Amino acid sequence: MPAGGETRESGARGSASGPGSRRRRGKEFDRSIVEGPIREAVWKLAWPTMLQNVIGGIQGLVDHAMVGNYVGYTGNAAIGVSWQIFLVVVVFISSLFTGMGVLVARFAGRDEPDKVDRTVYQAFLTSLFLVVFVMAPIGWVVSPFLLDLVNAAPDVQAEALPYLRTLFVFSFGMLMFFMLGGALRSAGDAQTPLRLGVVYTVLNIALNVILIRGLGPIPSFGTLGAAMGTVASGAIVSLYALGRLFSGSWVVAFHSGMGWKPDWQIIRQLFKFGLPTGIQGVAMNVGGVLLLAFIGSLAASAQAQAAYVVSYTQLFSFVTWTSVGIMGATAAVAGQNLGAGQPDRTAHSVNVAAGFGLALAAGIGASFLLVPEGLLGIFGMDDPVVVELSVQLLRHLAVSGLFITVALAFTGGLQGTGDTKSPMWISIVSQIAIPLGMCFGIQTLGTLEPVDIWRAIVLGHLTRALLSVAVFRRGGWRNIEVEVADAHPA
Repeated sequence: MPAGGETRESGARGSASGPGSRRRRGKEFDRSIVEGPIREAVWKLAWPTMLQNVIGGIQGLVDHAMVGNYVGYTGNAAIGVSWQIFLVVVVFISSLFTGMGVLVARFAGRDEPDKVDRTVYQAFLTSLFLVVFVMAPIGWVVSPFLLDLVNAAPDVQAEALPYLRTLFVFSFGMLMFFMLGGALRSAGDAQTPLRLGVVYTVLNIALNVILIRGLGPIPSFGTLGAAMGTVASGAIVSLYALGRLFSGSWVVAFHSGMGWKPDWQIIRQLFKFGLPTGIQGVAMNVGGVLLLAFIGSLAASAQAQAAYVVSYTQLFSFVTWTSVGIMGATAAVAGQNLGAGQPDRTAHSVNVAAGFGLALAAGIGASFLLVPEGLLGIFGMDDPVVVELSVQLLRHLAVSGLFITVALAFTGGLQGTGDTKSPMWISIVSQIAIPLGMCFGIQTLGTLEPVDIWRAIVLGHLTRALLSVAVFRRGGWRNIEVEVADAHPA
């Protein structure tokens, strides 16, 4: 089978899509996702997505390492603060891509390529409008106020302001890369986004090497150079992707007859299915910030924060990167099979995906238990108190990883079938109410210790897993309707 899960060239693709279909050159959908063995279908989409997430995550580590070496800790702090702000804002635009994925998977399962293409094109137009006319101008103006809001130190603000403004104004290429990856994956092609992701990462690292430190006649831009490299590499990859979309050689394609007219029926559904995911993302970020506040209140706050940053936000990311990849693959397989009228295959695919996730999380968790000091040594952690707290946290995370990977697999099943509201409420309960409530209660009634926060993290992940499984097995997703009218003949 050709790369990307694509089957064969089709000179008359779209004939099954009704009167509005356009005949064009392109790739047919991979029908093995809805007709072949479920295990192979899930793995076919999961492994490229997991690998892409890991590569993208390592890219972020490289950025931090380079800025830390050439600018100093203020540069690292500036990047951290800027991304914390940027992610909260951009999550609403990115939530459209979740809504897009729901529609694309459902229409691909029905073998309706015209509706797939129209959905992706409308997501492209909507995100373009939001970035150019909303995010860019407002982000440029309010960036100083947002940095004040998070209490960034003056020297950090000096580094962060140009970095943050660059992200706000020139991020459309990066967002289009995310959109296209989600669209192709939902349509059954996970290998093309992987290849684009590798190119994006290599370009980003190369440009950052040049722009952060300077090379020949190119001056050193420091922290700003990291933002410039990120947006420039995103723009280059996205321009190439646009060319391929209009050439009709991918499983998703654009054509010149699409025009600039908004299709409000599709756009409404993008927001209907997408906005709950945006709210969920904000809730998760707020929960993380509030948890950091509790860590900051500890007697050994500096050591606990160091342990949390390295053990949870860095090492545990290998669990979340792979689990999020499984979640994306599950959403595509579940949505396509529901679109094909096979809800039992949808349910089976989620169980299979959870099994893959458990195996990977168990392997990563075993390393947390067996060689924690070796893993911490990679980050130069040698302070006895920090190492002790980090090892303690890693032991908790070895268990917590099993819960979060199951939660994300079943979240993918819910979101892929169109139930995006349930994961939102589950996240609010499990990632905010439960762990923060536990920390607040202990702090009010006694003394809050680091181990109490580690246990709150595990309890939150356990709650999320149990609720996600329970809601999915209740089966409400089986009755969710997704429909878009056929296009009028040209």
